Amino acid sequence: MTDLLVVGAGVAGLTAAIAAADAGMTVTVLYKPAPGGAPSTSTAYAQGGIAVVDPTDPGDSVESHVDDTVAAGGPLVDREAARSILGDGAAAVDRLIAWGARFDADATGRLRRTREGGHSVSRIIHAGGDATGAEVQRALTAAARTRPTLTAKAARAQALLSDGERIVGVRTDDGDEFGGTVLLATGGAGHLFASTTNPVGATGDGIALAMAAGAEVRELDYVQFHPTMLYTPGARGRRPLISEAVRGEGAVLVDAHGGSVTAGVHPMGDLAPRDVVARAITDAMERTGAPCVYLDARSIPDVAARFPTVTESVRAVGLDPATDLIPVTPGAHYLCGGVVTDLTGATGVPGLYAAGEVARTGLHGANRLASNSLLEALVMGLRVARAAARPAPALGAPRPVELDAACADRTALQDAMTRYCGVRRTVEGLAALDAHLHAPSFVSASRTRDEDRALMAVARAMAAQALARLESTQEVA
Repeated sequence: MTDLLVVGAGVAGLTAAIAAADAGMTVTVLYKPAPGGAPSTSTAYAQGGIAVVDPTDPGDSVESHVDDTVAAGGPLVDREAARSILGDGAAAVDRLIAWGARFDADATGRLRRTREGGHSVSRIIHAGGDATGAEVQRALTAAARTRPTLTAKAARAQALLSDGERIVGVRTDDGDEFGGTVLLATGGAGHLFASTTNPVGATGDGIALAMAAGAEVRELDYVQFHPTMLYTPGARGRRPLISEAVRGEGAVLVDAHGGSVTAGVHPMGDLAPRDVVARAITDAMERTGAPCVYLDARSIPDVAARFPTVTESVRAVGLDPATDLIPVTPGAHYLCGGVVTDLTGATGVPGLYAAGEVARTGLHGANRLASNSLLEALVMGLRVARAAARPAPALGAPRPVELDAACADRTALQDAMTRYCGVRRTVEGLAALDAHLHAPSFVSASRTRDEDRALMAVARAMAAQALARLESTQEVA
């Protein structure tokens, strides 16, 4: 038995784990390992940075940050939730720095800030140029290792354990059972689609586990497709992201004929909110018949020094951002909805919390504002650590809450989701997808392919929510 059982070792999970350990709690972190053994987290791949207001800057304010968030995410953003989370951002970043994170700063020690899509001012702090997530992951992993009451185990959460009244633990894929108050911090579900910026572990596990336990999930249909994923002909699975900060530093999007992709589309042009730019890119590809558009970063001075991660990815496909156009296309990036929580991270199921991409706090609405994700995960991780009570003894023998056994061939599932539930959606396409996902010829009953069962559970919920919304609004989700 542990006080707090954290499923996931990205920014939300490790922030909660470290803060809980510092408060005197015993903590166990379960994580899915990537090839090589390190935790599989989206945090490690985050490039751009953390959106946070500088309290000493008279040209910015939390209210301005809230306004930008609402402008990007639309009426589904809970303005009070956004104000609460964003208002705690500076303090959360200070805590992260105290734990050892190092961000890019000028000669006076002042944190450097850049601008990204949808932001009215430059408020994005970054590390290593475009390696912010890697630095955050490094700092949190190092800090976690110094907490004597915090232990970690490489294992996949296979089922939540319930005593009939509340969640009391987790069963892992190797048959072990762990007791404690549970925090799901498992990230998103990018591998529902043929191409994604997410790591291989992003298979919707936490959402599927929460749904099986009876937790409410909302707005799963709002998947953010990042406008600039590196395009490589025929490639599937995780693809490199070309950070939005590249456009913030002056790069421009052009179509196959050299014309502007976003001219006349939005007043903010290439720095419009991500959904706007992703649709503009899709329009340009359809208009020209080309499989991608291009990002022209050749005007950025010393682009390799400012964006070493991007430069390495581009050079790996035989191009150089200093001299060549970068082929890009939208790719599945972030799940804006998820498991519904309050502003402490509590779900509607006693004993179960959620934080990070797996959760729906109301901050993101229909379209996450660039670089709000790391900030939300930091703030909510700290809040869960304060709110998660030490677990009471189970009322009876804990029993696993099993997932639906249905799954499908992953490639077939990804192709169907990409075709019908991608950037462009129609009522007819979503209805066909919903029927497809329930067709006996498409599904199989297997209790060994856990990740594929999770993907199918999330796909069915996403398709149903997308269809219901589109039928009621006749608007593209």
